[in-house]
Amino acid sequence: MPEKTYLITPGPTPVPPEVQAALAKPVLHHRSPDFKRLFVDTLTGLRTVFETSGEVLVIPGSGTYAMESAVVNLLSPGDRAVVASAGNFGERWLKLATTYRADVTHVEQRWGESLDAARIGDASADARAVFITHSETSTGVVHDVRAIAAAVRRAGDAVVVVDAVSSLGGVELAMDDWGIDVAVSGSQKALMTPPGLAFAAVSPRAMAMAAESTTPRFALDWQRIAAAQAKDGTAFTPPVTLVSGLNEAIRLIERDGLQTTYARNRALARATREGVKALGLELFSPDDDSAAMVTAVRMPEGIDGQDVYTELRDRHGVVLAGGQGPLRGAVIRIGHMGYMNRFDILTALAALELALATFGHRPPTPGAGVGRAAEVFAEETVDV
Repeated sequence: MPEKTYLITPGPTPVPPEVQAALAKPVLHHRSPDFKRLFVDTLTGLRTVFETSGEVLVIPGSGTYAMESAVVNLLSPGDRAVVASAGNFGERWLKLATTYRADVTHVEQRWGESLDAARIGDASADARAVFITHSETSTGVVHDVRAIAAAVRRAGDAVVVVDAVSSLGGVELAMDDWGIDVAVSGSQKALMTPPGLAFAAVSPRAMAMAAESTTPRFALDWQRIAAAQAKDGTAFTPPVTLVSGLNEAIRLIERDGLQTTYARNRALARATREGVKALGLELFSPDDDSAAMVTAVRMPEGIDGQDVYTELRDRHGVVLAGGQGPLRGAVIRIGHMGYMNRFDILTALAALELALATFGHRPPTPGAGVGRAAEVFAEETVDV
């Protein structure tokens, strides 16, 4: 086994030292004044990152818990919902909505395509809610949720619900300005905190709709969570150490500024794409700045991406991500969100070249991927 491991995935992502230090602080009692002050400060920071003046509800668990909370609070059995998908996490919305017996219209597109705002708008005319994904990490595509929200508003009164689990804090997401009613996210991706916290940012309109839903829920009940947060606390015992870590991660984001953070992710992605192409490989994700969170790389003919993933992890200590669903074995995914810098990308490209050589694929020139990425970094005006 390798002596050192490099985590360069779409999540969980590496944790900065400042966040690790915050996680190691003494555990606070969740009803103490100290924790309440910490929690209120964290909620304020979350509203900044979501770019909303509305409620941000904190839910223990992975981002999927926040996704499920949106379904159970907004829909009653038989309500009509639209789910748009072009990848694995879009299909998670479908599984959740059908589990709770919604009447679902599925606007499905091929994995790797960008969601068609017009098609989604047309399907949403008499729907109660529309569920979409922002950053589809299974394919590397960041969907244009701003255009989709506008199309839905033109078509009718459906609320727009966005999976921002991997996009929040990584690419632009102006919830209030874009007319998004609900955005859900998690701690373990661009927010640079270990897994275990989920968030649902909820507009007043969506919160009013939640009061009408007849779907049973208890711990995921938005009204229960909001009532506790109105008293500067939580309905149930939260992972207090994770709240402390998240608070520090938000401080780091605010220190640099959201726009600088977004620009850094785009710069890392540009160098990754250029390095991949220099290795003689094809991109599956888009070859433009929209693909700022994940780069999905097609594997050469006859080489199984899962074998490459295993070689990377077990021999070189570099953890990238394999393909999901129909892309299993066909792609390798490189994450460049959160606590990442140019040396992480150079490491990923060097390791990918070494791993592929084991299976017979070599670039036109040894070290071509690292060399090309280094050239791109040298030309960047953003500090990466």
